Amino acid sequence: MQITLSSALLALVATAVAVPTEKRATCSKGRTTAHASCCIWFDVLDDIQENLFDGGECGEEVHESLRLTFHDAIGFSPALFRQGKFGGGGADGSIMAHSEIETNFAANNGIDEIVDAQHPFALAHKVSFGDFIQFAGAVGITNCPGAPRLEFLAGRSNISLPSPDGLVPEPFNPTDMIINRFADVGFTPNEIVDLLVSHTVAAQDKVDPTIPGTPFDSTSGTFDSQFFVETLLVGQLFPGNGSNQGEVLSPLAGEFRLQSDAAFARDPRTACEWQSFIANHNTMTSKFRAAMQKMTVLGQNRNLLTDCSDVIPVPKTLTTKPFLPAGKTQRDVQVACHASPFPALTAQPGPATSVAPVPPS
Repeated sequence: MQITLSSALLALVATAVAVPTEKRATCSKGRTTAHASCCIWFDVLDDIQENLFDGGECGEEVHESLRLTFHDAIGFSPALFRQGKFGGGGADGSIMAHSEIETNFAANNGIDEIVDAQHPFALAHKVSFGDFIQFAGAVGITNCPGAPRLEFLAGRSNISLPSPDGLVPEPFNPTDMIINRFADVGFTPNEIVDLLVSHTVAAQDKVDPTIPGTPFDSTSGTFDSQFFVETLLVGQLFPGNGSNQGEVLSPLAGEFRLQSDAAFARDPRTACEWQSFIANHNTMTSKFRAAMQKMTVLGQNRNLLTDCSDVIPVPKTLTTKPFLPAGKTQRDVQVACHASPFPALTAQPGPATSVAPVPPS
């Protein structure tokens, strides 16, 4: 016997099994987000893209904003708490709330400029300093082609105490010392390398103050793996006035090499992680995103924060591939990972590469 269902009954069944549509909040300019409390961040986004990041450029303010996310978050030490001392609040905005103290720490040399630049935006939009610092870093790198879309969680308190001094690693610190500092906040040696992906769009200002804006690779406006290639090239020169504390020989004119970067590129504990990023952009960006996801909530309870990641713009796609700078060959590479072969790279044509410095803003 064949059983047929009436059209009314079929409609009732379909309604019963339908998956409810996710309700989204509508914000300014018709944009939507999963949480109404995130709407304010669209307004912050518009403001900083135009007035902090110069209309959406991958420039100096982006580099410095990304640096600030780390300098604020790393001010946290469970080891100090275990000793009965205050170990800092981590990614709590204390570096902005107590800038008169923390920007005077030696390891925070030069960070006062981006703190001063960001501070009025946080006040104008009435958001916490800790939230604003992490938001600006996540938004800024979306202006750099090839960058990942980072997680952004909002809801950090604006109540903080100054971080203790001595928690921010210096580029001249021995590798073991840096590894131990990161181990204190739960990062492995490979995860340090994952965070150092940020140096692909970074530059130095204060290690050699005579040449501010000197980049760490030849493509500092692009979120690519070129930093990992060029850090392994044989050093030949200093781009400025000679050796400074925390600086080692660079392979290219106009390019700066930090002592700590050179050390991690060649350390047997981290060399293979370093090399693995050269020919695998997706791995590099996904591991950077995971490491940043971990770093941005140091000292915080992520269960008390709201996921506003859907406010972060989608970055432009990378269209370039890693290469050897003009004038270099595979013989110039100091291979440090012996577990896998070094990727075959094509050298750029033309005269030896000379890197133009990042223009100061």
